[in-house]
Amino acid sequence: MNKIILADNQTVFRAGAARVLALEPDNRIVAQCDGPERLVHAVDSFPGCIVIFASALLNNSGHNAIDELTARTAVAGSRTILIAENGEVMPQQILMKVDGVVSRNVSGADMVNCVRRVARGQRCIMTPGNDNGQATDSVGARVRDRLTPKEMQIVALIVQGCKNKDIAHQLGTKEQVIKNYLRSIYDKTGVSDRLELALFTIHHRMLAEAATRAGNQLQQPRSV
Repeated sequence: MNKIILADNQTVFRAGAARVLALEPDNRIVAQCDGPERLVHAVDSFPGCIVIFASALLNNSGHNAIDELTARTAVAGSRTILIAENGEVMPQQILMKVDGVVSRNVSGADMVNCVRRVARGQRCIMTPGNDNGQATDSVGARVRDRLTPKEMQIVALIVQGCKNKDIAHQLGTKEQVIKNYLRSIYDKTGVSDRLELALFTIHHRMLAEAATRAGNQLQQPRSV
């Protein structure tokens, strides 16, 4: 069993990646973290894990943050996979400290494959490609601009694994209305079901970031 700690400050990407990884019967997500402090606590609490963390999560934690994290994971008997931002060029000294590297626009299949290889004790460095990342971002931007604010909120909730009934409750409407929205969303994104929508969203950074913002707005208390 591959125990996985998933750490990313982008809620939508983290939730979508967790869903993709959990499709593999040998994977079990033991912790999800949205900040450095929670990540450190999870590493100490769950030894022998594969720690998947975003470089952006540690941007404000100082130059030695990755050094400190990899040293901590080594003590815990864990291995690390770094999620690099699209187009981000990782210094060689950082690449040598982690067991795997994937880009933000990694496909679900490639992420699963990277976890498998790292779990077997291999190194898996999928260096991000600038051209591919930019092309993917442009697709995400076009889809993002086609979706209405309400549709974007529904996308955010779909990626988080919410059912139509839950989405309707959160948005104060009926399930049939949500089904109508989903038909429009599927048409605009070119997908055919909820899982494809979740995978499409986390694969396109511009869309994932917009969905994260929409999801965060849903969590804010409404003014009286």
